[in-house]
Amino acid sequence: MSEFRVMEIKQSIFEDNDKDAEKLRQELKSEKTFLLNLMSSPGAGKTTTLTRTIEALKDEMKIGVMEADIDSDVDAHTISQTGVKVIQLHTGGMCHLDADMTRQGIKGLGTKEIDLAILENVGNLVCPAEFDTGASKNAMILSVPEGDDKPLKYPLMFSICDVLLINKIDAMDYFDFDLEICKERAKKLNPDIKIIPISARNGEGIEEWAEWLRAEVKEWKEE
Repeated sequence: MSEFRVMEIKQSIFEDNDKDAEKLRQELKSEKTFLLNLMSSPGAGKTTTLTRTIEALKDEMKIGVMEADIDSDVDAHTISQTGVKVIQLHTGGMCHLDADMTRQGIKGLGTKEIDLAILENVGNLVCPAEFDTGASKNAMILSVPEGDDKPLKYPLMFSICDVLLINKIDAMDYFDFDLEICKERAKKLNPDIKIIPISARNGEGIEEWAEWLRAEVKEWKEE
């Protein structure tokens, strides 16, 4: 019987990416640039939440945004209306960004005068959770119409995030969504996760979210 070599490609890819991500994180640390990786499924309200976030913080810190998408510039155009620096990243069909892709985006964005860089990742709850982008912190948005069972269906995403924004709470009366059960399920997966209910539409909860970001950016710069 012929002998052959078995290569664990996926494991190797993750190991290489993790090393590159940690290197990028330390580079950003030395430049005092905080990188937020913002994730969600399509339609959860990432861009609207991001717009509200920029409105709350743009007079206090210099913000840059990287909009990742398979093939469009709709979100980048929307964010450009806020006045902050924004670039569009096309993934060429890839459903996520890894550390090397993020590094390319950071290079294009520039960090010389950026306090807070935000990566709006590709919209889905699977692939982006598997790849460390080199971000300082990971955040995700879960919208009320998606259902309170999503922590059960996509446990990795909830496990790797530092903060969970539960968006569209203004629509709670119209959907079968139990906020407390959702919180309990997320906390069971990740006891340290910060959970903030928000409405990007009317601004509810945005100040608490902005305050969390202020504190994290400040700590990142001072360490």
